[in-house]
Amino acid sequence: MITTALIFLAGILVSGGAVLIIAGALRSTPDLAATVAGLQPPAGVEPVRSAPAAPISSGSATDRLGSWLYRRTPVPLTTSQLRALQIRGRSVTEFYADKAVWMIIGLTMPGLIAGAYGYLTDGASVAMPVIAAVAGAVAGYFVPDLLLRGQAKTTRHDASAALLMYIDLVTLERLANASGTQALHNAASLSDVPLFRQLRGALERARLEQQAPYPELRRLADELDLPEIRDLADVMQLDETGAALSGSLRARARELRDGYLATTMREANAASEGMTVYMTIPALLLGVMFIVPALMRIAAT
Repeated sequence: MITTALIFLAGILVSGGAVLIIAGALRSTPDLAATVAGLQPPAGVEPVRSAPAAPISSGSATDRLGSWLYRRTPVPLTTSQLRALQIRGRSVTEFYADKAVWMIIGLTMPGLIAGAYGYLTDGASVAMPVIAAVAGAVAGYFVPDLLLRGQAKTTRHDASAALLMYIDLVTLERLANASGTQALHNAASLSDVPLFRQLRGALERARLEQQAPYPELRRLADELDLPEIRDLADVMQLDETGAALSGSLRARARELRDGYLATTMREANAASEGMTVYMTIPALLLGVMFIVPALMRIAAT
């Protein structure tokens, strides 16, 4: 009877996962009136730009699955998570698609393993696989959050390195007699890394609005929490006053590069100092090997 219940429960879990995947892959038709009403701001309220937000896309099946989970999740993303996703060039739906995949893995694998373990040890019960499946699904929901937090430092390093490269490219464009705006656009089009795409988007918005690119660059600096972009905008805005920018750009790039190298060396020294703890373990074990026999002989006498 217990074996039949376990087989039935395993079938429910597998079929339920298949149903969730199919439901996420199906394209839903939104209500036109509700969609248009949501695009219109309330009367008397000025539309504002939200703080850092990663793009939301719904093209592939995984994006639709992530969008479905995003609309129904009770836990919103924090500002730091949205900023990290934007720096990495990932959409919110991709992030929630990862959550859905990890939830399906956590829902099926622990339950099946717990059921198989209980069956092999003759201690099978229906409650253990169910509890393991629920706990695995909850844990799988937060796995992408932990991975995103663990990659935050690497993401910031990559963004800083890309920004230094962008400033160098802008300097070269200025040395080639390009104007300030042309130098920003030309340099941003030379790479497809996430930060360059963000810069291209900000510059394109300014061009379509027929405005100077410097306010958009400052807004992007606030969104990504990269003050170096604001400094670049301040230096490039001097072009309107007729100031020579090549020397200022090279000096600013040199300062940023020195700061980046100092931060990298400080982290490398901290990692080296942390390794000294593990280097002392063999010496401690060797000392214990010499001391323990003597202590045992003393205790025996």
